[in-house]
Amino acid sequence: MSFSACFIWCGFQTGNVAQLGIAIARAFDPIGERTYGFEKPDQQAVCSLLSFLIGTTLGRLGDKIGAKRRTWLVVSSLLQVLLAAAATIAHHYSGQSGYAGTRHNPSWTNPLGFVALAFISASLGLQGIIGKRIGSPMNTTVVLTTTWVEIFNDPLLLAFKKVQSRDVRVSGVLALLFGAFVSRAISGGGGVVAALGALCGFRLVQTVWWLLTPSPEL
Repeated sequence: MSFSACFIWCGFQTGNVAQLGIAIARAFDPIGERTYGFEKPDQQAVCSLLSFLIGTTLGRLGDKIGAKRRTWLVVSSLLQVLLAAAATIAHHYSGQSGYAGTRHNPSWTNPLGFVALAFISASLGLQGIIGKRIGSPMNTTVVLTTTWVEIFNDPLLLAFKKVQSRDVRVSGVLALLFGAFVSRAISGGGGVVAALGALCGFRLVQTVWWLLTPSPEL
């Protein structure tokens, strides 16, 4: 959704960091091509990166409660629901379409658009640390590059049998691909608000899932 709006991947911060480096380097370009300050796409990258970092630092609360305890998993999932809901409301009242025209004409350029981007990024930052703490190989939203490396270096990559180390990572990649397809299909049919609403619904399902999952014995 965020990429359709402003070409920013809220869950992949590597590209945003590289974009900021390029933005700084443009200040040293030849006269006539040189730019000063961050342009709107660069500002959106900064917004996403900082919000992601704020969201992921919430994982420290989980460290105190117990990163794998049901209490924290339920609370953190509810926090993600609230962050996604806040993004939905911000986008709705931003008055922007949520679809970028070109690279030089992104959406979410007004204050409420930035707020929507920030809340989505914070939600994915929190999701990232949760997946990291529970050691889930399905946490491809944040570490897809690492997942690809692990898949293609699996010694049983081409084995015609069930291989858990390979299969679970491939399933994660396919789930991400399917999720991106569904997100775009929903936003194309019902708009960005509908897609963000669906995200809230999935987060609620995840919350109930954790609620019904017993905590491990510590």
